[in-house]
Amino acid sequence: MSVGSFGCDLRCPFCQGHEIPMAGEGKLETVELSPEALADKALELRATSERPTLTTSRWWAMSTSGTALSCSVSGGCSTSWSPTAPSKRPPWRELLPLIDAANIDLKGFTPEWYKRLGGDLETVKRFVTLAAGQCHVEVTTLLVPGEDDSVEGINALAQWLASVDRDIPLHLSRSFPRYRMMDRPPTPVERVYQLTDAAREYLTFVYTGNC
Repeated sequence: MSVGSFGCDLRCPFCQGHEIPMAGEGKLETVELSPEALADKALELRATSERPTLTTSRWWAMSTSGTALSCSVSGGCSTSWSPTAPSKRPPWRELLPLIDAANIDLKGFTPEWYKRLGGDLETVKRFVTLAAGQCHVEVTTLLVPGEDDSVEGINALAQWLASVDRDIPLHLSRSFPRYRMMDRPPTPVERVYQLTDAAREYLTFVYTGNC
């Protein structure tokens, strides 16, 4: 069971599931649940061999995590850390001890690319490092042709991730024309495998996605 809400910190023109994060109230069918009701439903599904996953806003997740198997799916763009106020406690420090795992999107490995997406690479890197010290972490990178699919870029990403923990699983996923990048072709399957082989020079676990 995956649970989420509208909105996203980033504005990726290639968003593969833009119908949900970019949608507004009334455009999609929704169901309102209290944190307690959701936790009960997750435990019910867990008892029938399902693996419930809770993915939602921080305050709501904190109300449900700890009562069922929970995984946070995040872009890693926690905005409460500030270089001018580094002592300010990031909100994720409160949430991470309550969750079992986190899958974090690492959109690429250049500040310029993140700026185009409305985010900040260093913020995501800090979040990955913080999460890796608190729970099981996996990282996913969507390979967009001509943008973040260079061997040099993936090598840099994999080297940095290995400096955190070489056993963190990395998923390199094939992208398809979606949202505002309908003019881009799907990522060639052979390119995904090439970049996966490159990343395996630094990381123990590298997997392909959408191939």
